[in-house]
Amino acid sequence: MENLYDVVIVGGGPAGLTAALYLARAKYRVLVLEKEQFGGQIAITHEVVNYPGIARTSGKALTDTIQQQAEHFGAEFRLSEATGFDLDGDIKTVHTGNGDYRCFGVLLATGAHPRTVGFQGEEEHKGRGVAYCATCDGEFFTGKEIFVVGGGYAAAEESVFLTKFARHVTILVRKDDFSCAASVADQAKNHEKITVLTNTVMEEVSGDNGLTYARYKNTATGEVTEYKSEESFGVFVFAGYAPATEAVKGVVELNEQGYIITDASQRTNVPGVCAAGDVCIKPLRQVVTATSDGALAATELEKYVAAIHRKTGLRADAPSPKQSETTVAIETHETAGTDGLFTEEMRQQLDTVFSRMKKPLLLKLYLDNRPISGELESFITALTALSDKLELQVCDRQALETFAPCVEVCLADGAPTGLAFHGVPSGHEFTSFVLGLYNAAGPGQTIDADIQQEIAAITIPTDIKILVTLSCTMCPDLVVAAQRIAAANPNITAHVYDIHHFENLKNQYKVMSVPCLVVGDGKVSFGKKNMRQVLDFIRGE
Repeated sequence: MENLYDVVIVGGGPAGLTAALYLARAKYRVLVLEKEQFGGQIAITHEVVNYPGIARTSGKALTDTIQQQAEHFGAEFRLSEATGFDLDGDIKTVHTGNGDYRCFGVLLATGAHPRTVGFQGEEEHKGRGVAYCATCDGEFFTGKEIFVVGGGYAAAEESVFLTKFARHVTILVRKDDFSCAASVADQAKNHEKITVLTNTVMEEVSGDNGLTYARYKNTATGEVTEYKSEESFGVFVFAGYAPATEAVKGVVELNEQGYIITDASQRTNVPGVCAAGDVCIKPLRQVVTATSDGALAATELEKYVAAIHRKTGLRADAPSPKQSETTVAIETHETAGTDGLFTEEMRQQLDTVFSRMKKPLLLKLYLDNRPISGELESFITALTALSDKLELQVCDRQALETFAPCVEVCLADGAPTGLAFHGVPSGHEFTSFVLGLYNAAGPGQTIDADIQQEIAAITIPTDIKILVTLSCTMCPDLVVAAQRIAAANPNITAHVYDIHHFENLKNQYKVMSVPCLVVGDGKVSFGKKNMRQVLDFIRGE
């Protein structure tokens, strides 16, 4: 049957990816739907050292590998948000903005999202002193005082990481001790640059150009401490996660906290529907337990789907190993700099992307006298040499002097596509830059039909700036979303800036966190966003 799958997996984190691997290898046709980024929360973890059999890796590298394994066996992947479910009967339906997908079984692996604490000033100072990602934003507080709010695994681990930048770190633990394993907590407790305050909660932060005031309270003694500083400081919040179950309320059984209730085989109360990963009730939320959940759920769904095959006589098409049309995985090992440039494996992956591009592109370079301009010229020269669909043109040095160095993506006749990168698009931004080329040249990544309509509805000129750092693991999601929108609408431009080379923009928008989204003359928002969220922000919603 057309558009029929054995299993649709909602969520592309470790649990969903592992289930896709198991199901595809067992010759079931499986589709993974993900609304933001494949890899889930672990993708922003800079170092994973406790995954069995792998001495040291990053969260992104680990999940990228699982996804590639699943693709090898024929699993399909699509960036699309599940908006509703019809789960009764033998054939179930998952509704998305890009259409409906029918299937025999469903796996809910939607994960969880970071919680805010709610202290006074938290919302107001997000991105300007209050942060949620140590990897992305720690560098902004080099040599400064940092407060960490939280008492779990993330708070302890990320506090140690933050000592690479901070002059000193103070951890505010709400309870009388950390809630994570002693081996992790002890690293924070025993660190010479860390002070741990237990039974302590943050009550307020404030400041004009960054945070200069904090008030916190010891709940055991009632003592209130006011911290005032002439120089700015940072507050990082690691307060756990809330389950992403909004779309399945009333569909499957949840507990009081909103987590999905499952049995030992990951089955929910609805036949043919399983759940896995951080969206479930579980005592330990780690990548190893997520992959375990995914394997268990996949095994259960294999048995369920086989029974439906026998009952109905219906079967989905067999999976065929291929690269997903909406994902481009290029392993950059966090850098694709100008030394050594592209490995043979990267060249092969780039060849695949370039072969799909419908139209040739002209990459215009605007340079200044800084060393970074030489790096950009070498980088783009090497990239364009890999394909006859890319041409390089070095333009007048004065044309974009204020925002040089810059590579502007144009069509072959020189017409701008609205996409540009200021700096060198390496590190975590290399893949997003290549995706930008693919989207500008066409056919580009598939967009949900309703989002296509929303993009087309923007008829006034709209300029977007995205301020990033190359070490940020969350920045590429926003970059890809904004560039995809710009590539689809000539009224929209999306220019990306490596903030390390544009101090004027950092100061102008008071940026202490990335990614930073600027629309028009100064409408600012912080944090990763998908296309729908970018469109909402453009419209002021």
